[in-house]
Amino acid sequence: MIRVAIIGGGISGLTAAFTLEDHRRAGAVEYTLYESSPNLGGVLRTEQIQRCIVEAGPDSFITEKPWAADLCRTLGIENQLIGSNDAGRKTYILVSGRLIPMPDGLMFMVPTKILPTGLSPLFSWTTKLRMAQELFHPPRAAQADESVASLVERHYGKEMVDRLADPLLSGVYGGEAANLSVRAVLPRFAEMERTHGSLGRAMLAARKKTPRPANQPAPPLFTSLKNGMQQLVETLVPRLNPSSLLTNAPVQSIEPEAGGWTISAGLKSDHFDAVILAVPTHAAAKILSLCSPELSAELAAIDYSSSITIGLGYDRQVRKSLPPGFGFLVPRSEQRRLLAATFVHNKFPHRAPDDRALLRCFFAGSNAENIWQLSDDAIIAVVRNELQQILSLRAEPLFARVYKWKSAMAQYCVGHLERLDRIERLRQQLPKLALAGNGYRGIGVPDCIRSGTNAAEQVLTR
Repeated sequence: MIRVAIIGGGISGLTAAFTLEDHRRAGAVEYTLYESSPNLGGVLRTEQIQRCIVEAGPDSFITEKPWAADLCRTLGIENQLIGSNDAGRKTYILVSGRLIPMPDGLMFMVPTKILPTGLSPLFSWTTKLRMAQELFHPPRAAQADESVASLVERHYGKEMVDRLADPLLSGVYGGEAANLSVRAVLPRFAEMERTHGSLGRAMLAARKKTPRPANQPAPPLFTSLKNGMQQLVETLVPRLNPSSLLTNAPVQSIEPEAGGWTISAGLKSDHFDAVILAVPTHAAAKILSLCSPELSAELAAIDYSSSITIGLGYDRQVRKSLPPGFGFLVPRSEQRRLLAATFVHNKFPHRAPDDRALLRCFFAGSNAENIWQLSDDAIIAVVRNELQQILSLRAEPLFARVYKWKSAMAQYCVGHLERLDRIERLRQQLPKLALAGNGYRGIGVPDCIRSGTNAAEQVLTR
């Protein structure tokens, strides 16, 4: 029988445990999961407040990535999956204090329709001219990794970076386009530039290559669960062996010994044949600092960003007064503290009753650090002041909740994939060690689920 230690009880670690569970029941594997906090599930936390479903962490996942929906199907909760209300999808960008809708035909900052983009006040005529010229961009094979900002600026100019690339990536990674790696974050863009030159022509070619049947509606952009993302954790955990799950059990160190690993957690130590580290890379670096200083140093070099999410509930009048659509993004050039706000009642109508407006406001990176030490009431005051200036929203919220996530969002900076290659070479020098989590090859919930599954399969194979 193989004994496996899983360190970390977020969705990556839980998925790894779930992958091992059938083998445990067959008598082939025994596993113990160590979670340092009192709760399992990591950032997947949901509150129900005044008939509203309020997400403390991620509110959904990208439908295109299949691993989260596949897990829900395996767990038997496929009927709980809900899609975003894409018929009402409209996203605004704050420009000079005004909310301007993103024009139709933009596919993640790449214009594919000339007329809506040409008529949009979101871009200057200089940028619109760059968009037209971009269609004749020659193919280019990059010799080295570069930032997203560098690639986008080469194709469309600085204004596109400021008004679209940076705000869009801030909402996903909590980082800046000037630091994030194209190869790690937008590998498709690097490949399109290599094969087609023009990103616009590449997008149009891809669309022609895989046309959608006229009678088949497009899948929703985002998917979630009826009762919130925590529903995934609440369904998954009962499918695991309860005696294998240890909470309030921080692991101090792990040490290779006798062809396996000795785990030191509190005053206890135990021996395992394999270890899955499903924690942020900075936490993995501390755990590995004694047994592999080189691997520890590479893991510690992956940056993380903190974030603060605020859920606000309002009455029917506020709901009527808000603009239609999913919400707005704030470019850094606007000199605001708020990075984004989602009109949750529009994005997922199941999240709030008809007589409620549910808003979700987001701070990350330096914007979050600058208000981190403030009390919840003070942070709510900052949010309300920003919403008043942007939306003319002066009403008192019916409720407000603040959720802080310290160093929770991995930053895939330039050179990230090269670092992952070095990490993999160093990892292979250690017996039966697997790594999982959002610090490697995807920050979203589906990516974390895939990484947990892969880590479990890796230790079983080896």
